This record gives sequence, C-alpha cells and structure tokens, in this order.
Amino acid sequence: MPKGRARRIGTRSMIGSVVLVALAWMMAGCAVKSTHQASSVVQYLYPHKAEKVEEPSIPTLNLPLRVGVAFVPEESRFARFHLSEKDKMDLMQKVSAEFRSYPFVKTIELIPSPYLVPGGSFSNLDQVRTMYGVDVIALLSYDQVQHTDEGILSLSYWTLVGAYLVKGEKNDTSTMLDAAVYDIPSRRMLFRAPGLSRVKGTATLVNVEEQLRLDSLRGFHDASEDLVGNLRQQLEFFQEKVRTQPEEVRVVHRPGYSGGGSIDGLSLGILVALGGACWWIGRRCRT
Repeated sequence: MPKGRARRIGTRSMIGSVVLVALAWMMAGCAVKSTHQASSVVQYLYPHKAEKVEEPSIPTLNLPLRVGVAFVPEESRFARFHLSEKDKMDLMQKVSAEFRSYPFVKTIELIPSPYLVPGGSFSNLDQVRTMYGVDVIALLSYDQVQHTDEGILSLSYWTLVGAYLVKGEKNDTSTMLDAAVYDIPSRRMLFRAPGLSRVKGTATLVNVEEQLRLDSLRGFHDASEDLVGNLRQQLEFFQEKVRTQPEEVRVVHRPGYSGGGSIDGLSLGILVALGGACWWIGRRCRT
C-alpha cells in the first residue's frame, strides 16, 4: 500500500475516533455534578421522631414584642460552601429591618450561630429566651442545590488555552430561604415566609469553583430579597388574624404601651363614626 494512501487512512481514522468520542460525550449528556447544602427547622426543633412532640398552646403576645432572629444549624457538614457568620448576619439584618418597621415591635436581637446547637429543640430556644430576653423568634433555614454541567464547549479543555478561556461549565443554582416565626413559650408557629431564587451562569474549568461560590452568595441574596417581600405580606396577614380571630392569639400590652401610635382599620372606622355622630348631634342642637 502506498505511503500517502496509508497516511490518509490513518488521518481519517483519527478524525473518526475524535468524532465518535465527541458524540459519545454528547449522548451521555456530558458530566453533571451536583452539590447540596441545607438546614432544617424541623430537624432542629423535633430531632427525635420517637419522642413525644410538645403540644403547642394558644400564644400570648406581650406588646411591644421582643423578637430574635437566628439561623438554625446546618445539616450538610461536607457541603462545598457554607454561609459564613458575616453572610448570615447580613441576611438577618434584612429580615430584622422588616420587623423594625412595625410599631408593635420593641427590640430585635440577632442571635449568633453558636448559641443554637444541632437538634437543640425548644429547650435550646428557652435558653436563648433567657439570655436575650426575647419571646418571639424568626428561625431562618435554607436549601441550596448547585448543578454543574460540562457542555459541548468543554471539549476545548483538551487544550490548555481552552481550560482558561472557554466557559464550558454551565452552572445552575437553586436556593430557598425560609423564615418560620415562633412564639417560644407556647411552642406555636405564628407564620412563615419563603424566598426563592435561581441563578444561571457559566465558568471556565479553572475558575468554576470561584464562580460557584459567587453564584451561591448571589442565590442567597436574591432569595432574601424575595423572602423580605413575602415576609411583609405575611406580617400584614398576621395583623389581620390577630384582629379578627382573638381566640387564636391573645394580645397583652406591657405597662406603658398603648399601641405605639398605630390605629388599625377597625379603630379608625369607629373613630370616624363617632366623629360623624358628634357632628350630627351638635348640628341638631344648634337648630
């Protein structure tokens, strides 16, 4: 066989092998990696399924409220990333700012993570209540999943330049934040609000870890923005529930507190009606 022909056959064979490898990679859906990190209010408050669950009672809210905000302990010890204490404090500041806008809230305490122990349950919350003087606490938990998909562009990683310049890694980060507000003495959940986000991005092989960390933080930030909006709505619903269903929640005013200057719709309607009646009576007397 002539050498030129043999060389052409060898070249075609090599090209065919590369094409087959590429097709096999595409058919296999390329390599997909997933990581998961989470914390759970249920696991924190009710860690032992066999034990008897405490029956909640009707809560008595002492106005103005003293509220605590805290992250429950994480479950994923071997997760790729963990929220730092600074990141948690920043997120708790956003939630506490929403509570501060209401006149029936007196103080907000941000509880550092070390004060909540894994599986600490309500006995741990009783300790936090004693230390910080709070009766109501917003427990923050989260669930975040990150998927990394090596797309067809990742074939360029066979070259050194491709690994540094070509963004062949497709990242998908889904995040859920949840705020569950509990009255500690009664063990009753007053209300909850979720926050959701989804971040899509790309990265090179070299900086994929750095990009995933940035996507993770952005996911928490976006979810916290969504949570704050939902928390505002749930606080309004809770105010209405307290007003219309007094059998569900008892309200007691602390000495010296008269309502913080706020007047609900019912009280305003009564005042308007009384004012109108007085005006009508006064006019009748003058005539």
